[in-house]
Amino acid sequence: MKKIRLSILASAIVFASFLSAKAQTADEIITKHIAAIGGADNWKKIKSIKMIGSINAGGMEIPVTITTVNKKAQRVDFVVNGMTNYVIITDKGGWSYAPIQGQTKPEAMTDDNVKQSQDQLDVQGELIDYKEKGNKVAFLGKDDVEGTECYKIKMTHASGKEETMYFDASNYYHIRSVLKVIANGQEVEQTANYSNFQKLPEGIVYPMNVDSGNGPVALKSVEINKPVDESIFKPQEVAAGKEDKK
Repeated sequence: MKKIRLSILASAIVFASFLSAKAQTADEIITKHIAAIGGADNWKKIKSIKMIGSINAGGMEIPVTITTVNKKAQRVDFVVNGMTNYVIITDKGGWSYAPIQGQTKPEAMTDDNVKQSQDQLDVQGELIDYKEKGNKVAFLGKDDVEGTECYKIKMTHASGKEETMYFDASNYYHIRSVLKVIANGQEVEQTANYSNFQKLPEGIVYPMNVDSGNGPVALKSVEINKPVDESIFKPQEVAAGKEDKK
């Protein structure tokens, strides 16, 4: 009986050590990733970010502008056939305006859709101070992403969303995410691939190309901490790419 108890105890110690090693490995990868993209100190200085680029939709280039104020609001504008469409997400709600789909005025988004999108308000990223933000991680070993050896980490966001992240083993850049989201009442997976990493004057490294399956996005410029007129986060009707002043 004593030998059995000792065996059980030994197994428990080994299992606990295994879990601890996995947790340390995830922390180590995240620490090296943050260092590779400029360091936590530089990222914590970011209060706003404005990205200007284009989406390639079936060969048609659609201008897009994404403006985010940290933890407060984000607005995505895209122009199709001279018509400005937008999506606004704030810490309190969200609206969409898509005249290309026949909308004649901004419409409020559902609570579920707003909740699913509010993680995007964190311009510093979910990995900076991830524990303090209520995010949890688990190391899933290594995997191959189109010929690139990657470390694989599962993150459970504080909101409950699950995301699998892939980090290039050679430089610790985050090159792919697979995110589970709820769409039309069903759970679906969204995959985003990141590439063309460039170091900005502020010292951070940013992916200038993103392909999320809705058409690749190529960024032309990324502006950090420039003044933002926060009135843009209030839903307004626009016409021919300009705000309606009526």
